[in-house]
Amino acid sequence: MKVTFKIWRQENSESKGAFKTYETEGISEEMSFLEALDHLNETLVLKNEKVIAFEHDCREGICGQCGVFINGRAHGPHDNTTTCQLHMRSFKEGDTIVVEPFRAGAFPIIKDLVVDRSAFDRIIEHGGYITAKTGTAAEANSILIPKIVADSAMDSAACIGCGACVATCKNASAALFTSAKINHLNQLPQGKPEEHQRTLDMVYQMDLENFGSCTFTGACEVECPAGISISNIAEMNARYFKAKLFS
Repeated sequence: MKVTFKIWRQENSESKGAFKTYETEGISEEMSFLEALDHLNETLVLKNEKVIAFEHDCREGICGQCGVFINGRAHGPHDNTTTCQLHMRSFKEGDTIVVEPFRAGAFPIIKDLVVDRSAFDRIIEHGGYITAKTGTAAEANSILIPKIVADSAMDSAACIGCGACVATCKNASAALFTSAKINHLNQLPQGKPEEHQRTLDMVYQMDLENFGSCTFTGACEVECPAGISISNIAEMNARYFKAKLFS
């Protein structure tokens, strides 16, 4: 299988970047997209050219590190799929595949397709955890949680922090990520004692970072590989106003 990769190359956040075209042969339809990039990098090594920098870790759709734009869509052409779960059978012989990094003011480019998502880490540092010392794991039935609450909390916890919601939003808003992390803990009994302070602190930190405001266009929900619902944002807003009343 022969395809043409048109890939964004940029040395660092200060330098000027540009697309560079690579005609690549020997691609198998069974390769994952990242394996195809590995194959391309191997050919570049043999030509004594600089390899393409891209992020990855688990390659199982769990870690959220691999996100790039592929043909203008975050993570590629399929719904609820991360870049590492995308396979080359999704493309045809002779296709031109445009690959570029997630673009947002809060995600400065480190090199080529690698961006700095540490803004997400700083939001988590401001309340995305429970401070109570819980010791070893409690017996499952010692804290009774209604199934509807447990299911909702787990749906929010599914967020892998890949940043597709930010990159695909016209405002580069982090509202979907932040709301998922807030709602996950605030719905559970263990997170209730700190729910108001957690909401205020995490929203405050989100505003400090270089993210835009949410205008509910819904693009974040469409491109989220974990299928996080935009209803999380409405829930976060309601919790925020309630927290302000009690602060």
